[in-house]
Amino acid sequence: MSTTYKGYRFPREIISHCVWLYYRFTLSFRDIELLMAERGIEVTYETIRTWCAKFGPEYARRLRRHQPQAGDKWHLDEVFVNIGGVRKYLWRAVDQHGNVLDILIQGKRDGKAATRFFRKILKKQGHPPRVLVTDKLASYRVAHRTTMSATEHRQNTYLNNRCENSHQPTRQRERVMKGFRSVGSAQRFLAAFSRISPHFRPPRHRMTATDHRTEIATRFQVWDQVTEQIVAP
Repeated sequence: MSTTYKGYRFPREIISHCVWLYYRFTLSFRDIELLMAERGIEVTYETIRTWCAKFGPEYARRLRRHQPQAGDKWHLDEVFVNIGGVRKYLWRAVDQHGNVLDILIQGKRDGKAATRFFRKILKKQGHPPRVLVTDKLASYRVAHRTTMSATEHRQNTYLNNRCENSHQPTRQRERVMKGFRSVGSAQRFLAAFSRISPHFRPPRHRMTATDHRTEIATRFQVWDQVTEQIVAP
């Protein structure tokens, strides 16, 4: 028997549902507390916060095992985020299908920071891509030359819309959360959020209604396996 939920008073169905609500929708812990109260479940927002902090990263790690192999074209981009009143930079990499490969928060966006992010992605993926797409930031040329010079590098602002669009859910959460308090908490939240939220956001504009319902049902089955509500075949 799994010990993931050992010692917790509430069953796994309630814990995983609260975590799903928090990472999928722009809800606060107090919002989820109210939604649970409407269903007759008395749980405090502090308890929900604890669940999300503990189980969110674990669910995200397990979801990564179910993610398809990364495509051979990677899109990289960076945006600034205010953390505790200080400007930081959120680096993000996605493949041509929109799957998030990795994220990293750093204080700068120079060549050293870009190289650090490139190496982090390569370590996780295990191989370089066929094509690398970035904007015209000079730091990307430095990192490309240092870490994956054999990969084709395309620098064009308009070619990188896929990664820029991937930042939008993060911006929405940042506004609802009224910013992040520390780099560590932001990194932990966004690492889990960038894995869980996209899992329930299939490219609906490219699907028929029937295909979308089928895909969502499949993804919920994976979620049930990840949260141990059903046993994997």
